[in-house]
Amino acid sequence: MANNRPNILLFTADDLHAESLGVYGGRPADLTPHLDAFAAAAMKFNRAHVNAAICAPCRAIIATGRYSHRSGAMGFMKAREDVPDIVTTLQNAGYLAGILGKVGHSTPKTSMKWDYQFDQKELGNGRDPEIYFQRSRTFLEQIKREGKPFYFMVNSHDPHRPYCNPEKLTKGAAMPSRTYDPAEVSVPGFLPDLPGVRAELAHYLNSTRRLDDTFGKVMQALQKSGFEDNTLVIFISDNGIAVPFAKCNAWFHSSRTPMLARWPGQIGAGTTNDRDFVSTVDLFPTFMDVSGVTGPDGLDGRSFVPLLKQQRQAGRSFVFTQIDSKAGGDAVPMRSVQSEEYGYIYNPFSDGKHWYRNNNEGKTMAAMQNAAKTNPDIATRIDLFRYRVPEEFYNLKNDPDCRHNLIERPELQPTIKLLQAELVAHMTRTDDPMLPAFQSRNDRSVVDRILMKTYGPPKEPRKKKTSKKNRKRAE
Repeated sequence: MANNRPNILLFTADDLHAESLGVYGGRPADLTPHLDAFAAAAMKFNRAHVNAAICAPCRAIIATGRYSHRSGAMGFMKAREDVPDIVTTLQNAGYLAGILGKVGHSTPKTSMKWDYQFDQKELGNGRDPEIYFQRSRTFLEQIKREGKPFYFMVNSHDPHRPYCNPEKLTKGAAMPSRTYDPAEVSVPGFLPDLPGVRAELAHYLNSTRRLDDTFGKVMQALQKSGFEDNTLVIFISDNGIAVPFAKCNAWFHSSRTPMLARWPGQIGAGTTNDRDFVSTVDLFPTFMDVSGVTGPDGLDGRSFVPLLKQQRQAGRSFVFTQIDSKAGGDAVPMRSVQSEEYGYIYNPFSDGKHWYRNNNEGKTMAAMQNAAKTNPDIATRIDLFRYRVPEEFYNLKNDPDCRHNLIERPELQPTIKLLQAELVAHMTRTDDPMLPAFQSRNDRSVVDRILMKTYGPPKEPRKKKTSKKNRKRAE
């Protein structure tokens, strides 16, 4: 019967640092009790990544199963109409598709229509767990009436900025079940430990706790519906935390996402996959596999159902991530390949003049800029963030915070060339327009012509280098 076919619930957090979850070693330990309890009945992936660490392009990859340059959604823009999408594909196979929150970012095609949808303003600014509970119950009751399987994408707007300041609560938002103070913050290693950073991250913890509250309420609605035992639930974040050196970049903590998967009777409870790289481009083919629906041709990812069943699957030793353009339309192309031990990044936009600005720098960058007046190390970090270097190489086992660029180390050149070869093979397979730029990376004039042809003129200020030595140093 149709109503016995597996259901799929994809829950996404917005701008969540993977290591905020208790099950991923987060501090304070009680920050995410509902997610930690869920993990005890699920499989945890320790090598999960998004392929583009920005909201809209990340969600377009989920919807299309293609890398950004393969769908046309190379930033805050629509995918091409000829590209198949997951919602229409499942609807054509008899599924009902519902969505809560982030509707625009999760709908990269004009022709892609959800059967049930409520967006941010109708969800307490995307930050009210009780409203998510009620909207989820309503959708699941519709599923019962119609006797169809479902694809339900539930998108929290937490912990996206503005972070939860209890003294100035965002209009419509609920208070989290617990709040935190700066002393409880564990500052990520890619940021300096400054009072201003701690103050802002305390508000981030409040938002993360409210995310966990929301997740718990949606799981409560699923349990009450009676569909829990026949539903694959996957939890991810769409990118890393919205502070410098994370979201909207290609470093390790930019793209690393928590990924938890629960499928009663199919996935071993409390299991962990430490071996295989999985990424958001794999979700579309995975959901086709789970549902038994024949998917479209041209998907870039692969089903990881074998991994969910604790089987071996070859070809998961690398993950490929990218940035094209960010909010506001400025093109800052980055290409990255990561292995178990190393990460290589190519930044074709880095010409010593293009001034990079993250759209979510907030009070954390302000605190860094103030400290940089007297702290040369922080000043050097900001300079690197603003201008980059064309190539970066990191030992991710020893330096997951990507603090020490090893690109010029002579003894590592063979390893660097191996990762570069993997990146070239990937760019060739996917017809990446940045491949000619990479192949001509030592000729700035050629790279600039390719960037202009692909993205048009830069939209951010172009400034002269102020500290070439600081950005070039190997360590």
